[in-house]
Amino acid sequence: MGWRVHLPGIHAPAPNGLKTPPEVYNWHLLLLGLVASGGGIIFGYDLAFVSGVFSLPSFLSRFHLDAQSASSLQTNVLATFQAGAFFGVIFCYWFNERYGRRIALIMAGCIFNIGVIMQLAAHGNHAVFYVGRILSGFGVGASTFISPQYLSETSPPSGRGAVIGFFEIGIQVGSIVGFWINFGVNQHMNPKNDAQWMVPVSMQLVPVTVMIIGLAMLHESPRWLYLKGKRSQSIKSLTWLRKLPQTHPYVAAELNDYERQMEHELDITTSSGFQAIWRETFSKQVRFRLFIGCFMQILLNSTGVNALNYFIVTFFQSVGYTGTSVKLLASGIYGIVKGSVVVVTYLLLVDRFGRRPLIFAGTVGIAFSMYYIAGFASITDSFHSTPPPAASKSAIAFIYLYGASYSLGWSFAFIIAAEIFPNRVRTFCMTWTTAFHWIGEFYTSYSVAFMLRNITYGTFLFYGSITVLGGVFVFFFVPETNGMALEDMDILFEAKGFARQQMRTYREWKKSQQVVIEGKDVEQDEQGTDVGQTKDEAVTVIAEERKN
Repeated sequence: MGWRVHLPGIHAPAPNGLKTPPEVYNWHLLLLGLVASGGGIIFGYDLAFVSGVFSLPSFLSRFHLDAQSASSLQTNVLATFQAGAFFGVIFCYWFNERYGRRIALIMAGCIFNIGVIMQLAAHGNHAVFYVGRILSGFGVGASTFISPQYLSETSPPSGRGAVIGFFEIGIQVGSIVGFWINFGVNQHMNPKNDAQWMVPVSMQLVPVTVMIIGLAMLHESPRWLYLKGKRSQSIKSLTWLRKLPQTHPYVAAELNDYERQMEHELDITTSSGFQAIWRETFSKQVRFRLFIGCFMQILLNSTGVNALNYFIVTFFQSVGYTGTSVKLLASGIYGIVKGSVVVVTYLLLVDRFGRRPLIFAGTVGIAFSMYYIAGFASITDSFHSTPPPAASKSAIAFIYLYGASYSLGWSFAFIIAAEIFPNRVRTFCMTWTTAFHWIGEFYTSYSVAFMLRNITYGTFLFYGSITVLGGVFVFFFVPETNGMALEDMDILFEAKGFARQQMRTYREWKKSQQVVIEGKDVEQDEQGTDVGQTKDEAVTVIAEERKN
């Protein structure tokens, strides 16, 4: 069947209890993951390179800035970028629904490139640079909800964490590249030459252009095609992705799941058009999932991750590191630590252990790190004096531990938001969750300078405490979704009780379903019984039992 991709962390079951055929993990899926990760790369690169560029002598000279005005400009540039990202999410909703995930990503990439070109052409003009940042933010904002959605809708259930993880891996790869390009140009390029700051800015064009070209070779999301009534195209896309024929039981099971989900959603509301989307989104079956997705994005930012990403140089300075080169070097190592843990997490751990255990482990690591750094800053008064170098290195080590802990657990907010919603309203719900992500980025990046200046080490106490509260929220309200078909999320989230009780109800349903399927195995093999039908029978049986 051709070349296959081995993902060692995958152990979850396939749809309908079938074993996942090895053909499913093929180069088509790998290519799609690599191409769609471009949306994450530009996001991560921007997180990393902005803080470094604003400390480069050539940038300060070209835009006529001193240290204080550079800090003010950086804050405004971040605000305009995030505003562009927020509105990119909102405005791309219709385009994404009307033309599909692939075309919407291409459009987002084109707008981003236009913004980058304007930044390069600003030549010291602040207004032009702002407009360029707004446009690039528009493209990044759109990609941060389209890329995870595209990956989610095209991935097999047993490997969905790893496939969506390409987006998060892309963020970390972009961050690493951004950190080290800043360090490289600071060390090796003439500080009086505009090329020193233009190289980091222009590098943004590379991953987006590659993504646009790659998307031209890919297929559209089969779920989106099926939802739009393009059944033959949906089958063609699904068989291309899975490298299996239409008659294969695994493909038949997935197609049956699409149909069953559509029927279930029509039972929720009989309206059509946007009115149907709105009613289903805020129906009792979906609205709490929307709250979970939005709140998880707020919590993600409240761990302090993007505050550190945008102001990492300032954070290192707050624990006693001085000198532009030293701080940029430490920033580059921070990016490598985060990126390495993300790769291990998404390729080896997330589909083996699930989302919840890793979130809890990450919560413990983040809280411990933040509380330690707070204690260090309080004892050494590092915000107002320079502590001994050895002491500063211990604080830096805990900043690295913080980055590793975040990558281990709290980076899953995008995965959870891409998984938990019904097919018909997934785009609309992810528009909300991604918009809340950018609201979270705005408030953390805009408040961090004030917090560091006024409450100093209390900043670390705040991030650590909010992360602990986030772990408690996940324990009670966010059930495990590892290995589940997207179409089974309704069964999980419509069960009564807290997360653990919902998980028990789903496991009971799954066991009963499996009994039905196993009772039909011989019939399927010898008489060609439709696997999907056995699943519908199981759903009906469990639904009746739950009613009684």
